[in-house]
Amino acid sequence: MTVDTEEKNVPAEDVREDEHENVPAGPMAELLRTAVKKPAVDDVVEGPVVAIGRARVFIDIHPFGTGIIYGREYLSARETLKNVHIGDIVAAKVVSAENEDGYIELSLREARAALIWNEAETAMTQKTTLALPVAEANKGGLIIHWNGLIGFLPASQLSPVHYPRVPDGDKDKIFAELKKLVGEKLEVMIITANPKEQKLIFSEKGAGTSERASLVEKYRVGDVVGGVVTGTTEFGVFVKLEDGLEGLVHISEMDWALVENPKTRYKVGDSVKVKVIDIKDDKVSLSIKALADDPWKVAAGKYIKDQQVNAVVIKYNKYGALASVEEGVAGLVHVSEFANEEELRAKLELGKVYPFTITFFEAKERRMTLKPVN
Repeated sequence: MTVDTEEKNVPAEDVREDEHENVPAGPMAELLRTAVKKPAVDDVVEGPVVAIGRARVFIDIHPFGTGIIYGREYLSARETLKNVHIGDIVAAKVVSAENEDGYIELSLREARAALIWNEAETAMTQKTTLALPVAEANKGGLIIHWNGLIGFLPASQLSPVHYPRVPDGDKDKIFAELKKLVGEKLEVMIITANPKEQKLIFSEKGAGTSERASLVEKYRVGDVVGGVVTGTTEFGVFVKLEDGLEGLVHISEMDWALVENPKTRYKVGDSVKVKVIDIKDDKVSLSIKALADDPWKVAAGKYIKDQQVNAVVIKYNKYGALASVEEGVAGLVHVSEFANEEELRAKLELGKVYPFTITFFEAKERRMTLKPVN
């Protein structure tokens, strides 16, 4: 049998048809075969990548043989598989225990889905409180997304605070009230998690409201605590302070320097130290940058108007370009310094260093304007 492994320069002989290739002959082989259950359809297995071919990945499922992700399953996960290398451990779901070529057919997509549904079932059993934004509304309730799954929060499961109180029970009026909740983050629990029916149902009733209030009481503005990142968004990161209590580090509180995308700074599971900067309505606002010295205070003693400095262009905006004089201290180069925006972008390339003259500097207001040196 020929296996195309040209892309990673892996010899075809490294991928074997013998489903027990790594098991020695004799009593030990028989012991392993009887002691370990062979993977069946829908089982989630894992093993190291042993070869990568064109539109296919081979995984060692010791001691039962070689698994393969190919065809439709490869295409559905190709973006993830682009980053997979030989030796990486990959978890996948069995879709066929043995195909015509003797391989165990695997699905990365279905493995992910199975693991997420397992998480949902665990969250349901443990009555975990989740803080999730409302994505959509319909006449029956709210649509909520969680870990790639689409869930439903029936209007009947809303807390008294959010339940639409319409005197005549008019469905259109109820719908109008429900739409007001779109974009708002609610504390909910999973009450139904059924992967076979693809049914995920949430409830807001009793989802940690009183418990959260008692937890928040422990904290004061100015406290410095450790936490774990539980979610990243375009507007900041959520940090778990303790079980049942999360706080938000807004993008503006992540760093003194410009933060374009919080997702590139932190990932779920990262440990961080944060400072409590506000507590309101049982919501805790946190800051990471507050734990570092304000670079503008240091800059106050280093820079003055009309001083010439070198700065790197870090971003374009509707006013012109931002150029960083040092970490956390940037000035605006206004578009009026050029004939038009096109000329500005042509003469000030992102990532390059240019000489500028400081035309305005006010450290207390964290404002600086720059003019290119001709």
